[in-house]
Amino acid sequence: MISIVVPVFNEELRLYQSLENICSYFKWSEFDYEIIVVDDGSVDNSAGVVKSSIEKLDKNIHLIRNGRNRGKGYSVKTGFLHGKGRYLLFTDADLSTPIVQVEKLLIQLKTGYDIAIGSRALKESDIQVCQPVYRQIMGKIFNLLVRVLILPDFKDTQCGFKLFTREAALAIIRRQKIERFCFDVEMLYIARKHGYRVKEVPVEWRDDPIRNIRLMKDGPKMIVDLARIKRFALQGGYK
Repeated sequence: MISIVVPVFNEELRLYQSLENICSYFKWSEFDYEIIVVDDGSVDNSAGVVKSSIEKLDKNIHLIRNGRNRGKGYSVKTGFLHGKGRYLLFTDADLSTPIVQVEKLLIQLKTGYDIAIGSRALKESDIQVCQPVYRQIMGKIFNLLVRVLILPDFKDTQCGFKLFTREAALAIIRRQKIERFCFDVEMLYIARKHGYRVKEVPVEWRDDPIRNIRLMKDGPKMIVDLARIKRFALQGGYK
C-alpha cells in the first residue's frame, strides 16, 4: 500500500481537482492506496471539499483536521503517523508536480533507496511553467544557505514531492522538531545523519501562481528555521 499525504491550508478552490487527479491515477496503478488530507486549520471550506470528495470520488480519502494552524511540517508528520502504507508520499495540494511522477520515485525505492525526492534543479528536470524571476532568485539564495549550513549535496530540497519507505519515514518524524517552513530540510538532514539512502530525482514541475508562502513575511522565518536546525544538530538534538 502507498499512503499519499496532502497537507492543506485554505485550498478549497483547487483541492477537489487535485484529489480527483490522484484518485484517477491510483485506481489504475498496481498499489492499494489511501489519501490522507491533513487540514491545517483552514478558514475556508477545504474540509467541506474533502468530505464531498469522499462521497463523490473515493472512500479511500481520509480527512484529519489539526484544529488550528500548526504548519506544513506538523501536518506531514501527522499524516505519516496515520498512514498505513509500505510507502509514504507527501505532495503539495496544487500538484505542481503531477501525481504520475511518483512512478519515478517508486523506481528508486524499489532499487534500494529509502527516500526519493522530486527535484526541479537537475539537468533532466522538466520545468513547464517557471516561477517569477524574483522567486527564482530567492529560491537560489535559500538553496545556497541550505547547502552551506546543512546539506551540501542536494540541489533542491523544497520541491513538495517526496516518497519514503515506512521505516525511514517513522524513524525521521520521531526526531522531527520543525513544524513549519524548513521541515523538509530537517527531514533530509535526519535521514543522512542516520544512514538512510536518499535519491534526488528530476521531475516535471509547473509553477502555481496561487501561493500561500509570502516571501517578505515568511522568508525571514525560513532563515530562522534553518538556524534552528543547525543549532539542534550542533547540540546533538537528532540522535
